[in-house]
Amino acid sequence: MHSDAPAPDRANGTAAGSSPSAAYRLPYAVRPDRYDLRLDPDLLGGTFDGELRITAEALDTVSRVELHAAELDVTTAVVRGASGEPADARIEVDSERERLILRLPAPLPAGPLTIDLVFSGVLNDQLHGFYRSTFTADDDGTTHTIATTQFEATDARRAFPCFDEPDRKAVFAITLDVDDGLLAVSNGPVVSETSLGRGRRRIRFADTIAMSTYLVAFVVGPLVATEPVDVDGVPVRVVHVPGRQDLTGFASACAAHALRFFTDWFGIGYPADKLDLVAIPDFAFGAMENLGCVTFRETALLVDPQRSSRLEQQRVADVVSHEIAHMWFGDLVTMKWWNGIWLNEAFATLMELLCVDHFRPQWRRWVAFGMERDAAMATDALHSTRPVEYPVGPPEEAQGMFDVLTYQKGASVLRMLERYLGGTRFRDGIRLYLRRHRFGNTETSDLWDAIEEVAGEPVRQVMDSWIFQGGFPLVSAEPASDDGLGTQLRHEPFSFGDPYPPSGTNAPSGTNAPSAIGERWLVPVLARDLAASASTERILLGTEPASITLDPRSVLVNAGGSGFYRVAYTPDHLRRLAGQLDTLEPLERFDLLGDTWATVLARRRDLDDMLVLAGALGDETDPDVWGQVVGALRFLDHVVPDAARPALARYSAQLMTPLVDRLGWEALPDDDERAGTLRALALGTAGTIGAVRAIQDRCRALHEEAVAGGAPLDPELAGTIVSVVASCGDRATFEVLLDRYRHPDTPQQEMRYLLALADVKDPDVAAEVFSLAMGEVRSQNAPLLVQALLANREHGPATWRRMSEQWDALVSRMPATMVPRMLDAVKWLCRDPALAGEVRAFLAEHPLRSGQRTVDQAVERLGVNERLVAALAPSVDQSLQAATAALGDASR
Repeated sequence: MHSDAPAPDRANGTAAGSSPSAAYRLPYAVRPDRYDLRLDPDLLGGTFDGELRITAEALDTVSRVELHAAELDVTTAVVRGASGEPADARIEVDSERERLILRLPAPLPAGPLTIDLVFSGVLNDQLHGFYRSTFTADDDGTTHTIATTQFEATDARRAFPCFDEPDRKAVFAITLDVDDGLLAVSNGPVVSETSLGRGRRRIRFADTIAMSTYLVAFVVGPLVATEPVDVDGVPVRVVHVPGRQDLTGFASACAAHALRFFTDWFGIGYPADKLDLVAIPDFAFGAMENLGCVTFRETALLVDPQRSSRLEQQRVADVVSHEIAHMWFGDLVTMKWWNGIWLNEAFATLMELLCVDHFRPQWRRWVAFGMERDAAMATDALHSTRPVEYPVGPPEEAQGMFDVLTYQKGASVLRMLERYLGGTRFRDGIRLYLRRHRFGNTETSDLWDAIEEVAGEPVRQVMDSWIFQGGFPLVSAEPASDDGLGTQLRHEPFSFGDPYPPSGTNAPSGTNAPSAIGERWLVPVLARDLAASASTERILLGTEPASITLDPRSVLVNAGGSGFYRVAYTPDHLRRLAGQLDTLEPLERFDLLGDTWATVLARRRDLDDMLVLAGALGDETDPDVWGQVVGALRFLDHVVPDAARPALARYSAQLMTPLVDRLGWEALPDDDERAGTLRALALGTAGTIGAVRAIQDRCRALHEEAVAGGAPLDPELAGTIVSVVASCGDRATFEVLLDRYRHPDTPQQEMRYLLALADVKDPDVAAEVFSLAMGEVRSQNAPLLVQALLANREHGPATWRRMSEQWDALVSRMPATMVPRMLDAVKWLCRDPALAGEVRAFLAEHPLRSGQRTVDQAVERLGVNERLVAALAPSVDQSLQAATAALGDASR
């Protein structure tokens, strides 16, 4: 979109001189250099005491010192200047702004400054700041308590007074007073332990590098650490609750690989002295990249390869690699303010994928990432999308950045740039950036400038067009001339349609807000000629149409599949491509299906076009390519009228049966590592959407045998079998599933059975499951269970009414960061216009303090789905019947 406004200040994406963060930043009169922090947590009492000395520099004469503090009782504050004379400061607290103000009896001149504070606080149960986590011992049923931390984005201030902004880097020296028998870990290795008597000891940890407050971590509890594994001089341990030693080996192997991979890729040594990977029973996020002391959900760290699926192992490899990548990109070099958090997370996501692809190339991680990229594109095609980087005022606005646009879109556009420039030039630009800014803070433009310096390409100009506006383009390919010589490319903004849900009394507030989708991009396009294997062209597509020399009858745009854009072909060319899918790489086939389905959702193409492509897959062996089709079937299962569900079931069964017959139920000698994933996908789709009785019966029999102590479930099929059993189960089935959830063997099994509870169709069971989410289920998992209930076709409406009736209790129980994710499932409440209107009205009247944009996007997607329900209703049954008949003809 063209604008005559002042040029943006890339530091915060705003007009120069009008940074929205200014009102929320601490004064820059004092610069912290070092924190000497001692904490004494009382795990049973749920409190902690602390003493802190901040060594700092007064940059000018100061009469007060302003820090961040929240939910702390500061009782003593002494400030010393260069003379060393102590001055008792008057303590003032601004709770609303989370500020601690120390007013000095007399001004102190510029120069050295020390601030001594005594304080206390409460170990909260909100999964942020310094908080409590609990677990129950398997041997005697005793509940044990852990004190742990989660500081990103702005919760270090809940553990100790500090300059809680990312560009106020300092060295941290942590000391913890703990009971004997408890394990304590922090960012640095232990350098001394001193007995305090009466069953207590003092543990002092080594100094950290200069780093941001949000990266500080300390964990205390009855935990166990594995013996350290030496990875080229870096000791690596996995810390866990007792009894889970057998689940640590895979994570250790992933960490060792990642450390070596990133040290080589970045060309810089690991920036800490050791690496602890800590599994926390209660954890709101997937993991947190605290330097040298990374914390995780148990499911993201602890896994047994013999009792888990490949996808569950891939999840652990992804998260471990992602967090270790942050040790360089985020910890060593850090954004100046929260508008830049996207780059930390997007780049770590990109590096995670590069690392895991190197760790297990047979997993074809880049093809699998296509599904994650499509999730980002589904959000980015909404008018309520946002730029990847946008101005951040109050720090809580940064919480809205932890979404698919930051992680998946950000990583996708970085991958698009990397593929366009070439891996070597891209990597060398990153190395220059890290060398130039190590231990410092940066803006996004610093990265582009470093890559541009190495690559000699207009990197900043290209990337600004993707980062500072929302949305993405649809690239169209047509013959460049009547004689068929060359292909003309042009692009336009892609969206799912009208900006907002149907107008009316229940339309959301803000209906007149402008679309956040941009208008013009610089699109790095790679294209190839399917008829000439060596013929590939590279073009930077701007605002005007451009021609390439490739034959329009055999051209494939987005060659290699790394572009963050959709492609539209003429109907004739789409049919030609459907007939030569075997000449495409798996990610290219994935993209062709994804582009077609997206244009169906946008009502630019008919459903029949997607069904034709699905029918052409034939002997396709890639589970992610099939995943595109299954995703479309699951969507249809949510939105088609009741009268069309039998036709959808018949089509799904007809489509999946040849695949099921080919793969069978057991691993074959020539299976690759992804065959089990495809087998599970085919059986699960046929057994649920396809309602194939034989598959349902076999799943029940296998599950009953496993529950009775017989043969355990094949780890690759376990999730599918449990889901199928639940979807056709009754009250008795629910009781079995609930017992298995309560007594799991692994963290993965616990989540498998928990989410299956939402699939049991009995409405009384659904009510009970909702009650479990409001009580027994851990608060970190409760939003996922409610989301599953809300997304269930049968249970969604009743679940929504329970949610709205118990709204205050629901929101207060859930981690604030997970409520928007839970509400994403309202998009499926689209078949009843009256209910959809109720949802819109309620959410407009109950905005969230953090993550509201994600809720707005779910509401807009609800409107998109409503329109599609209306568009499909007259013809979907006939289309499915015709596609089923065509599949039958093809099989004869």
